[in-house]
Amino acid sequence: MSQVADIEKVPVSFACQRCLQPIVLDETLENISVHALAELSLPIYASNVNTIDAQDNSFDHFVPPYRLTDSINGTGFMLVSDGRDNKKWSAAFKLKAELFDCLSSNSEIDHPLCEECADSMLEIMDRELKIAEDEWSDYKNYLKQLEQQQDCPNVAELEKELAELKENEQKLLNQLSDLKVEEQGLNAAIENEEKEKQKLQDQEASYWREYTKHRRELMLTEDDKRSLECQIAYAEQQLEKLKDANIFNITFHIWHAGHFGTINNFRLGRLPSASVDWSEINAAWGQTVLLLCALARKIGLTFERYRIVPFGNHSYVEVLGENRELPLYGTGGFKFFWDTKFDAAMVAFLDCLTQFQQEVEKRDPEFLLPYKMEKGKIIDPSTGNSYSIKIQFNSEEQWTKALKFMLTNLKWGLAWVSSQFDNNQ
Repeated sequence: MSQVADIEKVPVSFACQRCLQPIVLDETLENISVHALAELSLPIYASNVNTIDAQDNSFDHFVPPYRLTDSINGTGFMLVSDGRDNKKWSAAFKLKAELFDCLSSNSEIDHPLCEECADSMLEIMDRELKIAEDEWSDYKNYLKQLEQQQDCPNVAELEKELAELKENEQKLLNQLSDLKVEEQGLNAAIENEEKEKQKLQDQEASYWREYTKHRRELMLTEDDKRSLECQIAYAEQQLEKLKDANIFNITFHIWHAGHFGTINNFRLGRLPSASVDWSEINAAWGQTVLLLCALARKIGLTFERYRIVPFGNHSYVEVLGENRELPLYGTGGFKFFWDTKFDAAMVAFLDCLTQFQQEVEKRDPEFLLPYKMEKGKIIDPSTGNSYSIKIQFNSEEQWTKALKFMLTNLKWGLAWVSSQFDNNQ
């Protein structure tokens, strides 16, 4: 048998049973004799008594005839039926079919085969034959060794050894059974331990969550603590500053602006060259009244005959026992200059300031105010001139100077009180 190659038109009746490629049979198969066919039909193995059914005309391995023709591009071939009726087979074709059926029935290989597949099968069979020959050689050598042994085995000893082996086997089986029971117990214990482990892991996760929560709260608390410590430190610094500070000087800043005495930047007085608005004068009087009240309360002084009432720019002096109020504020105008209540209020205020001076000098005889005050007037010790606190029948210059001297006395009184009560402000 040979595979077809480089033939334009060749009738093909069989295909390779391994690679399914069309094949062309060798010409010698056309002239096979009946005796040769009979010999080929004999079984290959002695135990194989199967014969070919003479009446079987199915041709299981038959492939309808085809022809090899050139393909369109000249690089391959295609199979085309030769148009013959498959019921009218030639004797030579039937002979070939029966031959291939006999060969296929007597071996594990289906026929026909192409040349390449046949060579491949021969290589495989050669390897199997080599393996079989090696096994046969091993068995033959072992048989020779057995035949050379002269001493026959002692059956009694072998049976005793067999009994011992069976007894050992039974012991081992019993041990195996015990080990299986123990294994089951260990598996149950492992399962319980796994449950306990899972429980502990859940508890650990819960504890870690609680720890993280408390840790966060601790960090926030520590931040709050540090913040509070910083606030306390700042507050202590401010407290030290406040302890060193004079609260009266901070609250009531008495100074001067030219000919005017000022308290908290409010001018007290009027000049022809500087017409101060009465709202500013009233505000200055309100600050002055508040200062004298604070100083008297600080030293525990209660004024006689009068009670001064700080009421902003409408402060006044109350005459005790007469139920009468004297305003320490003015509105200006022609009528104002003939109103004696404002002058009486300033005289009463100067009387209260004199009472404060007497109380201070009583407590500290060495302390003296720079300007002496008596009966509504302020005396300059350097010149001996006296200046009235009233506005009627008085010039604006002298009234403004009297108010400036009065504020100077208040400033000195403020300084004395601050020095006496530095730790108790």
